[in-house]
Amino acid sequence: MADTTMLDNRINKQIKFEPLEATVAATEEESVILAEKLTQVAIPLEVLLQALNIAKYDKAAAFRYADKYINNIKKSKWVIIKTA
Repeated sequence: MADTTMLDNRINKQIKFEPLEATVAATEEESVILAEKLTQVAIPLEVLLQALNIAKYDKAAAFRYADKYINNIKKSKWVIIKTA
């Protein structure tokens, strides 16, 4: 088994493949963190629900979605609401 792993790693390096990342669903706590992150700015409810739906299957993709949306809002000069 170890021999095949070393061979696979050598082949991947030769053809420059990156190992695939497994998708992991967000835990309830991570979903709350995601929701808190998105509610720090004024966003439509659909965006929040979409991010939470993505998090059910792939937490990394959900956080990328949230970051991208927040960055787009900041670029468009919307007012950002900061909580205490």
